Amino acid sequence: MEAPETWRVLEFYSGIGGMRYSLMASGARAEVVEAFDINDVANDVYEHNFGHRPCQGNIQTLTASDLDKYKAHAWLLSPPCQPYTRQGLQKHSADARAFSFIKILDLMQNMSHPPQMLFVENVVGFEVSDTHDQLLKVLSSLNFDTREFILSPLQFGVPYSRPRYFCLAKREPMRFQNASVSKKLILTPMCLSQTMNNTSQDRDHQNEKELELVCKPVKDFLVQEADGGIRNETLSQDYIVPLNLIERWGNAMDIVYPESKRCCCFTKSYYRYVKGTGSLLATSENLKLVPEEKLEISSLKELDLRFFTPREVANFHSFPSSFGFPDHISLRQQYAMLGNSLSVAVVGPLLRYLFAEA
Repeated sequence: MEAPETWRVLEFYSGIGGMRYSLMASGARAEVVEAFDINDVANDVYEHNFGHRPCQGNIQTLTASDLDKYKAHAWLLSPPCQPYTRQGLQKHSADARAFSFIKILDLMQNMSHPPQMLFVENVVGFEVSDTHDQLLKVLSSLNFDTREFILSPLQFGVPYSRPRYFCLAKREPMRFQNASVSKKLILTPMCLSQTMNNTSQDRDHQNEKELELVCKPVKDFLVQEADGGIRNETLSQDYIVPLNLIERWGNAMDIVYPESKRCCCFTKSYYRYVKGTGSLLATSENLKLVPEEKLEISSLKELDLRFFTPREVANFHSFPSSFGFPDHISLRQQYAMLGNSLSVAVVGPLLRYLFAEA
């Protein structure tokens, strides 16, 4: 297939725009001709940042002819992850939240103009699900060549532990660069190095502890007053961790410092809960780093713990500085939307690899 002047792209489960920002970061000659998401709050944020409101409705109501009319070359999809999470019921394709993605796979097989490229993002665990099996079966039946990855922002120099599954697919006769790469699950960015600027070969086989050493420090991702950021007095009111939460959950908190080279994945429940939802930042200027073993509650109270702000979470997702929320989006909604988003630092290079000509 001869590459068009501009690739036409459909964006499913568009959320707050992480996939679109990644497409922009990839440098691909591509335009999003339509986006789809059922969440009106996410669509408000998307429209605020891109000037286009995604098509709001249930994807399960779409038909093959509905999608054919776009004549899109590529589909980008980040379907709901709840059916595949370790904390969930792991019902996989039997979970109602998986139905829309399965419907999309069915539609692909009945289209006059099916996509030539496909990109799918989901949580680690998707790769062992029956939905994953259905995805590969459909792609094989349509003569797609696939590449599958599990990658984390840590592998791209971002101090953020958020491993995710990715499937990239090109329909024959299109081919991937580095065609010699095995079709087995790829756990390093090695084969992306020809299409990336910052991934070095020596990172490809390092474990998470070793990766932390080459990551930027957390302080590089914090909002500064000079950036028009949040004033200290606002921080003290809205983001300081209450003492009652420290007393109850202190030993279950993940605490990081400005000099740290890692923080935990922020979930959609961050700020509502402190256990297992993301890291908290120690801001006291009078204390040195405290060892990671369980701390006394009295010591924790002296760390001046605070939540990372939404802008800072967006920074860990590598969203551009231009990204913002409409004024009517509440703080909890901002965290929830960010927790469901993806890493531009990872997805951008993957999309560059997908759109690159072999």
